[in-house]
Amino acid sequence: MHTRSRRRSAAAIAAGVAVAIAIPTSAAVAADDTAVDAGIFVDKVDGLSPDFLHGVDVSTVLSLEESGVVFRDEAGQPADLFDVLADNGVNSVRIRVWNDPYDETGQGYGGGNVDADRAVEIGERATAAGLGVLVDFHYSDFWADPARQLAPKAWEGLTDAETVTALHDFTADALQSFEDAGVDVEMVQIGNETNNAIAGHTRAGREIDAQFAALIDAGSQAVREVLPDALVAVHFTNPETAGRYATYAAGLDAFDVDYDVFASSYYPYWHGTTDNLTAVLTDIATTYDKQVMVAETSWARTLDDGDGYANVIGSGGTTSQYPVSVQGQAWELRDVIAAVAAVGDAGIGVYYWEPAWLPVGPADQYEANALLWEEFGSGWATSAASDYDPGHVGEYYGGSAWDNQSLFAWDGTPLESLRTFQYVYTGAVAPLEIVSVEQVAVEVNDGDPIELPATITVTYNDGSTVADPVTWSGALAWIRGPGSYEIPGTTASGLDVTATIDVVAENFVVNPGFEDADMSAWTLTAPAARTETSDAFAGDFAVTFWNGSDYSVSAAQTITGVPAGEYVLTATTQGTNSPATDTRTLTATTSAGSWSAPLSFTQWNAFDTATVAGVVVGADGTVEVRADFALAGGAWGVLDEVRLVDAASVGGGSVDKSALSAALDAAASVDRTLYTEKSVAALDEAVAIGEVVLAGSQATAKDVKKATHGVEKALKKLEKPKPPKPEKPTKPEKPTEPGKPGKPGTVGHTQPGKPAHPRAC
Repeated sequence: MHTRSRRRSAAAIAAGVAVAIAIPTSAAVAADDTAVDAGIFVDKVDGLSPDFLHGVDVSTVLSLEESGVVFRDEAGQPADLFDVLADNGVNSVRIRVWNDPYDETGQGYGGGNVDADRAVEIGERATAAGLGVLVDFHYSDFWADPARQLAPKAWEGLTDAETVTALHDFTADALQSFEDAGVDVEMVQIGNETNNAIAGHTRAGREIDAQFAALIDAGSQAVREVLPDALVAVHFTNPETAGRYATYAAGLDAFDVDYDVFASSYYPYWHGTTDNLTAVLTDIATTYDKQVMVAETSWARTLDDGDGYANVIGSGGTTSQYPVSVQGQAWELRDVIAAVAAVGDAGIGVYYWEPAWLPVGPADQYEANALLWEEFGSGWATSAASDYDPGHVGEYYGGSAWDNQSLFAWDGTPLESLRTFQYVYTGAVAPLEIVSVEQVAVEVNDGDPIELPATITVTYNDGSTVADPVTWSGALAWIRGPGSYEIPGTTASGLDVTATIDVVAENFVVNPGFEDADMSAWTLTAPAARTETSDAFAGDFAVTFWNGSDYSVSAAQTITGVPAGEYVLTATTQGTNSPATDTRTLTATTSAGSWSAPLSFTQWNAFDTATVAGVVVGADGTVEVRADFALAGGAWGVLDEVRLVDAASVGGGSVDKSALSAALDAAASVDRTLYTEKSVAALDEAVAIGEVVLAGSQATAKDVKKATHGVEKALKKLEKPKPPKPEKPTKPEKPTEPGKPGKPGTVGHTQPGKPAHPRAC
């Protein structure tokens, strides 16, 4: 049995919250008197080179504008996006290039439909605004990343040598188009996040092989021929994995691959600390005399969805590193810039990924938005992309999954976080405000004591924090059995907070989340392996698997000593590039029979929990649980959190809770403004208890009756404020006799010809 506590940062609190917490002195203000007055705090990055690349990737811009998106300046007036970027400290634009992102009818695949011609058009606008350009070749007809590196349609069936030639020629031709158009190309990226593959060529493992090296070299050679002054960059991701970048860099060196810049993606949600980022980039810079940079980074400013298509980072995302706010974006971007600059002269820049990928319409107009995504390619994928990339797109094409990470408001106005690129040179200070209040999430096994923290952390926009004492609702004592519960609380300063408590049933699976290094209870077939990964559903570890050709993997465990009865088996997965013809199955087998359910792979970071109900365990107490996968080459998957629990613990019980539900509905309809604060507070406490009892899987009839009565009683005792007592009428002054002047020296008396003193008027 164990207790695991998770404490995470809440979304930003609106500015202007009145609190009684002692506000700390701003360290940022004291640190540097060159800081400018602003709406956010940004610490200066000392010694930052004026030539440092402050870049953004805005590859969807043409499709967004075609869909009706209007970009604005700080005054809210329509303006050219590239002028706005330049005015806010951006000096370089990264533009992805796909080979042929269209189907046979000419419909674009989406994501901006950025072929070479459209990339050149974007480059021309960037150059006109005085911005440099980084050309990012994906060498695919659509998205390329660690999970997919599909060969362009035109290169299918080519030999290795022919693919090398094709890559060289495509690169040279495209770059000549940029050169002919007068685009200021400063750097060229040969491949995008090429951890495992490039241009359809997949490596057997982490080691660089001869074909991969030949492909990178072919692209590099094309750059040297057409744009000899441009830097050549290679691009990888997952800097948090120990030894990964060192292996890649050593392999490139062993094959004498010609490049100048080693570029990394860095997203705090998945990629470790900025200290580690600095360390791995420094190792490459010093060992191989290469320049280094971050080619992609971002942070969420809200957890809301702008266009009706779910975001990559939502309420379940890992967002504890910074507040989810404009201030949080500024802190994240500043920290990444500082991390790259800390490498020294070899650290040359940071690019923010798609800060202008805005909604084409509001979230409540999904159908209208979908028409625009399909017609203009302003969403991440259209239906046309499903044929080219069925494993990743399939039926999941749609809009922007990145709109909540934009550096622009959804109306196209720049947010102040965009000015971080300027503020890192001066520092910026602002009036102190609360930007986040810690929320509490606790997971405990059923029957274990539940403890909530005595204080929560309040974070200010200057980075300072205060521990604010909190009083939790008595509803905590009404928790009954497995379930998810919300317990309200109030801090000493008057902030309302909520603790989420997940009570989980006893799990008979040993090492269910693979957090324990002892894997003796499990039998895994290669290439499945316990992996420390940011792609885990919970915790730091999961079982992951991938292979370049068709393959089968499984994870199995035989459990003994399970009491006879009925059970439920669950497991959580995510995966990509797995067509519908693949087989993915979760199975429980006992002496009484076998039960199974399909496991789902939809898209990256989209977790799905499969449930196998009605598992009957006999007197022998033995159960085999297993997950089996028969997958197409290139499919990637994650298995995590395998649970076998008593069916009664998840059934919700058979107690009638309809009266309690009705009482809670009545409470929700109350106009709180009509009643006294004290009586409303009593109702809130009764409602908190009622909600907990309603959620309780093992709440008794007596619990339900008491909770229902408590809510009904609190409703009846709601009190309206007493009307204020009327003021006593003042006694009128005795009137002066008609025609009789006041006495000299009294108010109202004036001497003939002399005005009254102003104070007497």
